[in-house]
Amino acid sequence: MPGISMRYIVDDVDAALEFYTRHLGFSVALHPAPSFAILTRDGFRLLVSGTTGPGGASQAMLDGRKPEPGGWNRIQIEVADLEAEVTKLRRAGAHFRNDIVQGIGGKQILLEDPAGNPVELFEAPKR
Repeated sequence: MPGISMRYIVDDVDAALEFYTRHLGFSVALHPAPSFAILTRDGFRLLVSGTTGPGGASQAMLDGRKPEPGGWNRIQIEVADLEAEVTKLRRAGAHFRNDIVQGIGGKQILLEDPAGNPVELFEAPKR
């Protein structure tokens, strides 16, 4: 049965694999070419595609625009203790776009993968 996936365009597929598996608990499901891989976590599939290579995701649009990393759409990963996760990731050299912010639905921060794609780390309010 087909599932729901999200694709990120990345500069370096191997760097993305290292980042997502080492720091965010993903597993490599498929890595058939240097320019493409599928990662999984809790039933979610994250497709990472390089900016060059034979795959369709890296091809230029009819108007000449090319897919590139670093937009604002993002995946969200819920964590139990946001401050602890941020501390651990900062020690590992991770880059964040902002500091932790508190909203009506909880706390969040935007982590960047090695290509600059955002990953929202989210902590729900304690009930």
